[in-house]
Amino acid sequence: MVTSSEGRQLDRAAIDDDLSCSAMCYVVLMARDITQRQLRNDSGEIMRGLDRGETFVVTRHGVPVGELTPLRRHRFVNAETAVAIFRGAPSVDLARLRADLDAVASQDPNPRA
Repeated sequence: MVTSSEGRQLDRAAIDDDLSCSAMCYVVLMARDITQRQLRNDSGEIMRGLDRGETFVVTRHGVPVGELTPLRRHRFVNAETAVAIFRGAPSVDLARLRADLDAVASQDPNPRA
């Protein structure tokens, strides 16, 4: 279970289901403080927490010294889903895009330094 910023209990599986339903939603999970001793003694439980997406701040004598965060795993998105996401996107005016890029980026091949 994860606690929201409002204090509500949230089920991790429900969060993952909600995340997959919308391209615009996001959830910020709060880091849990653990002591150096807890890291040593409860490493298995902490690793399972990382697998669930939890983040931990390791403290020594009450002072934060490090953060354990799960690696971001790349999710496969099939072609139909990607097309559906971008279907409502505005069209790109290529001439205007090129003009904007030329205004901020030099095409001079000579190095400046």
